[in-house]
Amino acid sequence: MLWIVVSTLRHRKAGFAGAFAALFCAAALVCACGVLLDTGLRGSIAPERYAGSPVIVTGDQFVHQTIVKKKGKRKHKAKAIAERAWLPASVADRLRAAEGIQDVVTEVSFPAEIGRAGGGRESWGHGWESAALTPFTLREGRAPNAGDEIVIDAATARTRGLRPGATVKVASASPGTYRVVGVTEQSLEHQTAVFFSTAEAARLSGRDGKVTAIGARGPEEAIEDALRGTNATVHLGKDRGRAEFLGAEKSRIKLISMGGALGGTALLVAILVVSGTFALSVRQREREIALLRAVAATPRQIRRMIGREALLVGVVAGPLGAAAGLPVAFWLRDRFRGLGALPPNLDLVLSPFPPLAATLAAAVAAFAAARITARRTARIRPVEALGDTALDRGGSGAVRLLAGLAVAAGAAVLTVVLSNLHAEAASSPVTVLTALVWTVAAALLGPVIVRAAVAVLTVPLRLSPVGGRLAAANLGTGARRYAAVVVPLTLMTALTSTILFAQTTTGHAMTRQAGDGVIAAHVAGPKVAHATAEEARRSPGVTAVTEVLRSTVRVGLENYGVQGVTPDGLDRTMDLDVRAGSLANLNPSTIAVSTTAADRLGVRPGDRLRLTLGDGTPIAPTVIAVYGRGLGFGDLTVAHDLLAAHVDDPRGTLLIAGRAPAGLPTSEPATVAGDTASANAEVNYVAMALIIAFTAIAVVNTLAMSTAGRGREFALLRLTGATRRQVMRMLGWETLAVVATAAVLGTAIAVATLTAFGAGMTGGAPYIPPLGQLGVLGWAAVLAAVATALPARLAMAARPADTISARE
Repeated sequence: MLWIVVSTLRHRKAGFAGAFAALFCAAALVCACGVLLDTGLRGSIAPERYAGSPVIVTGDQFVHQTIVKKKGKRKHKAKAIAERAWLPASVADRLRAAEGIQDVVTEVSFPAEIGRAGGGRESWGHGWESAALTPFTLREGRAPNAGDEIVIDAATARTRGLRPGATVKVASASPGTYRVVGVTEQSLEHQTAVFFSTAEAARLSGRDGKVTAIGARGPEEAIEDALRGTNATVHLGKDRGRAEFLGAEKSRIKLISMGGALGGTALLVAILVVSGTFALSVRQREREIALLRAVAATPRQIRRMIGREALLVGVVAGPLGAAAGLPVAFWLRDRFRGLGALPPNLDLVLSPFPPLAATLAAAVAAFAAARITARRTARIRPVEALGDTALDRGGSGAVRLLAGLAVAAGAAVLTVVLSNLHAEAASSPVTVLTALVWTVAAALLGPVIVRAAVAVLTVPLRLSPVGGRLAAANLGTGARRYAAVVVPLTLMTALTSTILFAQTTTGHAMTRQAGDGVIAAHVAGPKVAHATAEEARRSPGVTAVTEVLRSTVRVGLENYGVQGVTPDGLDRTMDLDVRAGSLANLNPSTIAVSTTAADRLGVRPGDRLRLTLGDGTPIAPTVIAVYGRGLGFGDLTVAHDLLAAHVDDPRGTLLIAGRAPAGLPTSEPATVAGDTASANAEVNYVAMALIIAFTAIAVVNTLAMSTAGRGREFALLRLTGATRRQVMRMLGWETLAVVATAAVLGTAIAVATLTAFGAGMTGGAPYIPPLGQLGVLGWAAVLAAVATALPARLAMAARPADTISARE
C-alpha cells in the first residue's frame, strides 16, 4: 500500500500540488493565530518605571463575582476593569508600620504632556517622591519644590532642547505653565515621565488621599499580612509590568480572544477549502480508482490509500506552512502595533506549541478531508466505475442531501441567534461562523444547487452558437466539477462581503446616530481640560458647552460603554432620542440607559442599576431615562462630574452651541464615536485579511486544478474541429456561469448574515455600499478569469494528438 501511495504522489505531482498549497496556507494561518493566542496567554511585560522596586502594590484591577452552581458548588469569575484602581494612602502607612518592610514609596500617575507625545509614547506625570521606584537620578538641576516647578526625563530634554530654567506648557487635567528645574539621568523606552512636587502632583491627579501604586522591599508574607483586609494586590517580578502597563494587559487579553477566534475561523475555512480541493483531486482520478476496483481493490483499501496520500501531503505541507506562519505572526504584530491595538512592550511569545499544533491540524484536516471525499468513489461497484467516470451524473446521495439540509437548519438557527446578539464581542465571531455554516450547507447541497443553476443558465448560454452551447453541455454533464469550483468562490464572496460590510453596517449606524444626535454648532477635542471648558462657557456668544467623556463600566461582569455629559444646556448640544423618562434630573446619583441596554438589563425609569465604574468603584444610580441612540453615544449616560472622578484621563470632547470661542480650535459637528469605530474596524480588517487572502488562494488553486485537469477534453474538442479560440470562448462562458452562481450564492449568504447582524447590533437593515459589493464581485470575477485562462493556455500548448496519446 505504501509503495502505491508514494508512486501515485510521484506520478501525479500536479494533482497534489493544489492540495499541498491549500494545506500549506492552512498551517501558516493556524500557526500565526496560535502565536497570537500563546502571546495572550503567556506573554509578559517587563516593568520600566517600577524596575527599581522588587514589590509593587496596586488596587485590585478586577471585578469579582461568585456564581453558585448545581449542588451548591461555587465558581469564581473575574473581569478586568477599564481604568486604574487607586489605593487609599493609609495602605502605605500600614506597610511602613509593619515589621521587616522597608523603602515604602508611594506614587500618583496622571496624564501630563509637554507638547504632543511622539512615536506613540504615553506621557505621565508623577510626584518626585516616586522617582525612587525606577530609580530616576538627577543629571543636572534639582528636585521640584514649588507648585510651578517640574523635572523632565533625559529623552524629553534632548528631543525638545530643554534645560533647567526653561519654561514650558504642560497639558493635563489642569493645564499650566511650569519651569524646568531639573533633568534626569535616565529615560524610559516606552513612556515619558514628568515629575512635579508632591503637593502639585496630588492636585493634578484629582484623587486627594489616594495613590496609584506603592513600592516596597521586604518579605512577601509580611507584605501580604500588612495588606490583609484591603483591596490591594501584590505584584512581583515580571508581574510588575502588568501593574504598570494597564493598556498592555488589556491588549494581552484581547489577543487571547482574537487569536482564538481567528484561529478557529482559519481552521474551519481550512477544512472546508481542503475538503473541496481533495474532492476535485479524487474526482480527476476516478478512472484510475475505477481500474483499481476492477482488479479487486476493496472500498476499504481505496479509502486507506487516499487517506494515506493525503496524510503524507499534510505531513510535508504542515511543517513548511507552520514555518511560514511565524513571519505572518510578526507581520500581524507590526500591523496591530501601527493601529495602536498592541503596545510595543508586549512582544510575541515564540514556542514550539503553535507550529506543532499547526502541523497536526494540517495532517488531521488532510486525512479527514480525503477520507470523506473518497467515500463515494470507493463505494461504487467495479463494473459501474468506468462508466461513472465517463459521464459525471452530478448526483447527490441521500446522506449528503440530508446532511446539507441539517447544516442549513443549523445555519438558520445561528442566524436567529445572531439577530438577538447586541454586543460586538459576542456578535463578531458568530457573524463569521454563520456565514461559514451557510457556505458548508451550500457545499453539501452543491449538486442540487448546480442542477437548478444549470437549468436557468442553459437558456442564455445556448444563444451563443459555439462557445455557449459547448459551455451549456459541459455544465450539464460536469455538475460535480461545476460544484467543486463554485464552493470556494462562494466562500470568498460570502466571507469578504460579511467581514467588510459588518463593519460598514455598525459604522454607518454609529455615524448616523451620532450625526443626528449632535445638534451643537461646533466640536472641540478630543482631549480638552475642564478648565478650558469653563473658559469656553464664559466666551461671548456661547450659549451652552457640554463636556463629553467616554469610558466603560461593568454591570455584573458584562462590559458596557458609558459617556459622561454635563447636564446644563444638554438639550442645546445633544439629542439622545429619549424614549421614556427625561434627562432633566441627570446628576451624580442618576443614569440614562439606551434601549438596547435597557432590554438586556431589564431596567426602566425608576429602577436602580448596580454597576462598577472603570476604576472599580461600585455605584447604584437611579434610571431616569431610556434613549434610542445607544450606538452613537454609548449604552449608558451619566453626569460628567461622576465619570471624571473615576477615569485615568478626565479630559474629553466639547460640544459647543452658539459662537465658537476665540482661540479654541473647533470643527464642524461630526461623529463623537467615529474615531473609535474606525480604529476597531481597521483592527478587524487586518485580522480577517488573512482569512480572505487564504480563501482567494483557494479559489485560484481550485479553478487552476479544475482547468488543468481537462487537457484531454480540450485536445478532443480540437481534434473534432474546434479551434483554440472556440475552446477559450467555451471556458469564458463556463467561468461566467461559475462566477454568476457563486455571486448569487455568496451575496445571498452575506445578505442573510448581515441582516441578522444588523437586526441585533443596530436594530435596522445592513449597510452594503453598492460599489463595495460590485468591487467584491469584480475581484472574484478577475480571480476566476485568471485562474482559468492561464492553466487552459498551458493545457493546450501541446499538440492535441500528443495530449490524447499521453499516459493519463
